[in-house]
Amino acid sequence: MQYRLLPGTGIAVSNLALGTMGFGTETDEAEAFAILDRFVEAEGNLVDTANVYGAGTSEELLGRWFASRPAEVTDRVVLATKARFGTGPDTNEAGTSRRNLTRALDASLRRLGRDTVDLYQLHGWDALTPIEVTLRALYDAVRAGKVLHVGLSNFTGWQVQLAVSTARALGLAVPVTLQPQYSLVSREIEYEIVPAALHNGLGLLPWSPLASGFLSGKYRKGEQAGTDTRAGAGNPMNEHIFSDLAAKDQNWATLDVVREVAAAHDVTSGQVAYSWVTNRPGVTAPIIGARTLHQLEQNLVAGDLTLSAEETARLDEVSAPTPNDYPYGPFGTKQRERYLDSSDQAIGELF
Repeated sequence: MQYRLLPGTGIAVSNLALGTMGFGTETDEAEAFAILDRFVEAEGNLVDTANVYGAGTSEELLGRWFASRPAEVTDRVVLATKARFGTGPDTNEAGTSRRNLTRALDASLRRLGRDTVDLYQLHGWDALTPIEVTLRALYDAVRAGKVLHVGLSNFTGWQVQLAVSTARALGLAVPVTLQPQYSLVSREIEYEIVPAALHNGLGLLPWSPLASGFLSGKYRKGEQAGTDTRAGAGNPMNEHIFSDLAAKDQNWATLDVVREVAAAHDVTSGQVAYSWVTNRPGVTAPIIGARTLHQLEQNLVAGDLTLSAEETARLDEVSAPTPNDYPYGPFGTKQRERYLDSSDQAIGELF
């Protein structure tokens, strides 16, 4: 396992983060404990969860693991959790209001059995709560010693910029990370969101780097998903996600190249997909969501896998998103370009 700095914190984190969304639901406690033990043994230290994962069971399971392991093991973990989505029937049990964040954080700490969380992330934007209110609530949590650093998740580019600029202007805790969906078949964040994160020095913690398992190599075009796969296990949401991905020919073409690169390295398709994301600009650590210890063992290799420049270029090319002509396509791009060499300037022919 390699280490990278969590931007703006001085904290070293593993270049693969362990996601725990399925702990307590898809993955039982014994298997989850084995996954956590192996991840730490492999020198992984960044563990991500959220208050809504399994309606709190993921955090509870993590709390029992922390309580059952010696301090020399658990003290190495850099723990991240999130809040924003609804946890109950009350309309105020959702969003990023001071009321909800304060209660959600206290509840998370109780489930985790911790006094402090290293990284507390807004799980999404809340259009009903002024960002100043949200940021002051987070800052107060930092001052109270309940949170060390704050982060964002699922924000758009302008929302990232507004959150960072407001925090800086008011002297509050500035977000240090952004957790977006990012994979070889989901690259649209490169238009605005990645540049906003890079400009503001936020580290990216991509979720679903295997696109809900599509890039694992377990699926074949035109064939029904096996019952041992995420898409074939009977979960309606996973079936819907797979159906959308499978409907796009470019995704299958991308998977073909992933398989070819994997064969050249004698590794799995998933390891190649993880390695590609791990080495994208601004990425601190993609989140690996292993359901079994075997899956974790396979995924851990990705942290040390190095793709050649040629292999990376092939993957970049086959997976490149195709935007409309404006604002992110050729016509829109030309509106924002300028060159020192006048011969490169687009003049009359642009219009």
